[in-house]
Amino acid sequence: MSHKVGYFVGSLSSTSINRVLSKALLGVAPDDLEFVEIPIGNLPLYSPDHDGNYPAEARALKDAISASDAILFVTPEYNRSIPGALKNAIDWASRPWGQNSFDHMPTAVIGASIGVIGTAVAQQSLRAVLAFCNARQMTAPEAYIHFTAEVFREDGTITRPETEDFLRAYMEEFREHIQRVLTVLPRQ
Repeated sequence: MSHKVGYFVGSLSSTSINRVLSKALLGVAPDDLEFVEIPIGNLPLYSPDHDGNYPAEARALKDAISASDAILFVTPEYNRSIPGALKNAIDWASRPWGQNSFDHMPTAVIGASIGVIGTAVAQQSLRAVLAFCNARQMTAPEAYIHFTAEVFREDGTITRPETEDFLRAYMEEFREHIQRVLTVLPRQ
């Protein structure tokens, strides 16, 4: 059985190292996972004033999540938290109240940074938000990726075998997590 995985790249930067990481992850993912990026760059800022009449970009976001079996978050760390654009997308997707797109959704969190602690603090921040959204998070293995251009090529090629093996195992565990969650909580 294959699963459709929507993924978010938390950075809007055209030179995002997390976009490069996402390419690397897709390259080592199991063949039975199909990936579709869910764009977040054109969303207006969330306000409850829109709850009665969602703009087209926000409806498209919720539809893309709804069409997914699972969600992968690939995020940088900005000021010891997640980027505002990613938080904005989560706010849109989790509203209006009672229409939370992340409810019982299998999710995984990963991120890359040029710093040696990867995106550890941002991931903890994101996990707190996802817990409130009742997302079913993969809690292990954790993956705080120290990004270097020597290891990650722009096209997603990974040049260090140990890193490739780790990321392949991470994605295999994500597939297992998806299957476990969907066995108990099937998507409608």
